Amino acid sequence: MSIYDLTSYEVIQDKDLADLKSRGVLLRHKKSGARVLLMENDDENKVFAIGFRTPPSDSTGVPHIMEHSVLCGSREFPVKDPFVELVKGSLNTFLNAMTYPDKTVYPVASCNDKDFQNLMHVYMDAVFYPNIYQSDKTFRQEGWSYKLDSADADLEISGVVYNEMKGVFSSPEGVLDRVILNSLFPDTSYANESGGDPEVIPELTYEQFLDFHRKYYHPSNSYIYLYGDMDMEEKLRWLDEKYLSDFDQIQVDSQIRYQEPFTEMKEIVQEYSIASDENEADNTYLSYNKVIGTSLDEKLYLAFQILDYALLSAPGAPLKKALLDAGLGKDIMGSYDNGVYQPIFSVISKNANMEQKEDFIRVIEETLRGIADNGIDQKALRAGINYYEFRFREADFGNYPRGLMYGLQLFDSWLYDEEKPFIHMEAIPTFEFLKEQVDTGYFEGLIRTYLLDNPHGAVVIIRPEKGRTARMDKELADRLKAYKESLSAEEVEALVQATEDLEAYQEEESAPEDLAKIPVLRREDISRETAPIYNTEMDADGVKMVHHNVETNGIGYATLMFDLSGIAEDKLPYVGILQSVLGIIDTTNYEYGALFNEINVHTGGIGTSLELYPDVTKVKEKEFRATFEMKGKALYPKMDVLFSMMREILMESKLDDEKRLKEIIAMLRSRLQMSFLSSGHTTAALRALSYTSPIAKFKDDTDGIGFYEVVKAIEEDFDGHKEELIRNLKEISAKIFRADNLMVSYTSAEQGLEPMLAAFGAVRDSLNDHCGTEAAAGLRTGEGVQAGEGVHEGEGARTGDLQAAADVDPETACVIHCRKRNEGFKTSSKVQYVARAGNFIDGGAEYTGALQILKVILSYDYLWQNIRVKGGAYGCMSNFNRIGEGYLISYRDPNLEKTMEIYEGVVDYLENFNVDDRDMNKFIIGTISNIDRPMNPAAKGSRSMNLYMNHVTEEMIREEREQILTAGQSDIRALSKVLRAMLDAEQICVIGSEEKIEECREMFGEVRTLS
Repeated sequence: MSIYDLTSYEVIQDKDLADLKSRGVLLRHKKSGARVLLMENDDENKVFAIGFRTPPSDSTGVPHIMEHSVLCGSREFPVKDPFVELVKGSLNTFLNAMTYPDKTVYPVASCNDKDFQNLMHVYMDAVFYPNIYQSDKTFRQEGWSYKLDSADADLEISGVVYNEMKGVFSSPEGVLDRVILNSLFPDTSYANESGGDPEVIPELTYEQFLDFHRKYYHPSNSYIYLYGDMDMEEKLRWLDEKYLSDFDQIQVDSQIRYQEPFTEMKEIVQEYSIASDENEADNTYLSYNKVIGTSLDEKLYLAFQILDYALLSAPGAPLKKALLDAGLGKDIMGSYDNGVYQPIFSVISKNANMEQKEDFIRVIEETLRGIADNGIDQKALRAGINYYEFRFREADFGNYPRGLMYGLQLFDSWLYDEEKPFIHMEAIPTFEFLKEQVDTGYFEGLIRTYLLDNPHGAVVIIRPEKGRTARMDKELADRLKAYKESLSAEEVEALVQATEDLEAYQEEESAPEDLAKIPVLRREDISRETAPIYNTEMDADGVKMVHHNVETNGIGYATLMFDLSGIAEDKLPYVGILQSVLGIIDTTNYEYGALFNEINVHTGGIGTSLELYPDVTKVKEKEFRATFEMKGKALYPKMDVLFSMMREILMESKLDDEKRLKEIIAMLRSRLQMSFLSSGHTTAALRALSYTSPIAKFKDDTDGIGFYEVVKAIEEDFDGHKEELIRNLKEISAKIFRADNLMVSYTSAEQGLEPMLAAFGAVRDSLNDHCGTEAAAGLRTGEGVQAGEGVHEGEGARTGDLQAAADVDPETACVIHCRKRNEGFKTSSKVQYVARAGNFIDGGAEYTGALQILKVILSYDYLWQNIRVKGGAYGCMSNFNRIGEGYLISYRDPNLEKTMEIYEGVVDYLENFNVDDRDMNKFIIGTISNIDRPMNPAAKGSRSMNLYMNHVTEEMIREEREQILTAGQSDIRALSKVLRAMLDAEQICVIGSEEKIEECREMFGEVRTLS
């Protein structure tokens, strides 16, 4: 039987997607009107998604709250949180839901056929038959509700989405993105905030919430997507018989309206909050934004990605350079958002001032006019085209399934024209077209039409306001107080009762018979085999190389690894700066913009990173190796160009270019500031670990708060620091970029070895000579570093695997000094990132594979229930590794002290841990799901090299897997001692609001503003 024999569906399109090695079929379900799209291929990582057009009519966040709520129980799966049950007990490779400005999408992925069907079943039931109609408690938990603990208590507002969006609106970048979108489309749904504005969310009523589901969550408004190697006919029959045939087609008014172009540009000014002791100068964001056609124009869709690269995003791009040279901001960013009906091209200047607005506009328009009249650098255009074409062909999406990313891109056209789902999937002809247009004036014409002569745009400015968060919090508190005072005693008591009822509901456990309805695999369904390790030691022109023999579709992935053992601890921040500088500064033969373009014309790109490899055989000595790594990828015939460009960057960079260094330092500070607000949880965890962990201290000094403090000091007095900066960059470069200090990791098929070895000499022969007698030395760490006892140094040992600098005495190799601080960092955020960390091996405990199960148990049971469900935080996580480091963290958390109390209660929770075999089985399956992620070729090579550097053997991996697969409840209870050892270290770090941190000041050893 073929899909053409399925009478319930009409086949609308059936085409060969040769570029993606897939067959694409577009169908419509006749009875319900559901749109269905199949991408059939041999990818074992199968993907299912169902999406709905969900244009918001206001900023109450109802699409977002609905996305959270439908996954909280349904007709066939009436448990309180089937989403969490699936995370705990499935082999999913992706499981989530996402709210966009105009759509809501529910995707899942799995390599296991049975598991994939289970995931489809739960998600289909969730979207069409959620339990939201039975009670308002899910709405109040996930959306918003009044919280009144007693008649005498202060009235508050709680809710997961409410607190999540408070965090989003605390970020100036988050505010800017939303104001840009809202301002450009005032007559459409894009004028509203689909995620929810915290000021408006409390206006949403339960009945409006239900009306939204009734209107939009119908098959007639749905887009169903299936991808991968599966029996498509079987899936289509199941969808029809189980769900779609229950519905008759209706007309759903969900069309995404077209915004008629403006007759003149708009100007919008809005404030964002900074801390009371931050400086308002150099803290304004200026942005210049234009609407670019529609996303249904496949040529325009790609062409403006190329223009964004050539004009703005690439280092040295002319528009970026013109703004920096004019002193109009310290960090210039480009953005091309083509995930909406009418895409947006943006030029953003960060760390600017309000009075620079006119100059900002003038420089942009004069620069664009000059480029349109005189022509764009053709090398930059070719580099941009090759950059995006390489990415399209490689299809490396990191940890995300390929089918998921294809599905999300399908929505960029399918959502707006159901007859055009594939136009962005067939990109190779468009790339060929764009290559032909490089010297025709086509791109210059686009600049004139869409950027210079297009009045549909807006200048959006967000400027700082000191204490805005505190002022708004006080205004809210006053409104809540006034509202409470307006209530009768009976109404107040009703609020108290409603609060108690919600808390009682959150305390209730789902009935065992309901939990049993969630499909769960058996342990027997899980393979006991571990993923292969691809490591073969070789000699490459006298340099040690580890080859990872993997089929890579003709791409070679090369990593040059330089040992950092000989770098003194006080120089580590300069290593971080060097890593940020190389590749975006002039070299002997190239200006940095031309260098970047030359790389992207011929290769898949070159980047740098600092990597840390703890030695798992010397955990108590706390030994680890740190490397400065240059990574590049290219097709096999281009390996000579790849290594030539690596040599150029390593040996010819002009590290004394004061003007460029000043620009990079300012940009680096800006990007670090952004990361602290967007990834405050990982920043706080790293900082807390750094109090006693040398490896975490190294990372903090090169990429965390410790690093930021050095960068900030240099940026604020560049002239006073520039000589020291240049001297350190040159000294470090000369010290580490040596052949006797180098090791190579290379991933390719067998036929990729010869071109690599032939080309490698260009780098090998150009590196600095070593001095004197070779000596092996490793990073020495503070053996026995203990919390609260100041600086500790131990008898570090040599690593010996990488030959370290010969002029470094092994007895004086780098020793990392740790000091317990327990810090609270004040920001303008309305929420907290709360971290508690420690080393359990230092506390006398041992690592076991059961700790990987504990990570699932805590993150999706104990912490989830207490910090997210009851506490209203957006997220919570835990982690434990082989070297004894563990942490508990919360994300966008309205609480602080309460969260710390929850962390302290984990030991008691584990001592009394008691679940049935089915639940234990779920936790184990969820753990294996985290481990057995499909890997692309580059990831296989990277994993293999990490294991090699960490001295992790196949036997260790098999042992850990056996410990996971055979674990029982007693093994989990035994981990209470591990958590006690970790918590006894008493290491905390919090990044959050001024108010909360000041309220809990006695908790911290140090409190300061992170600005």
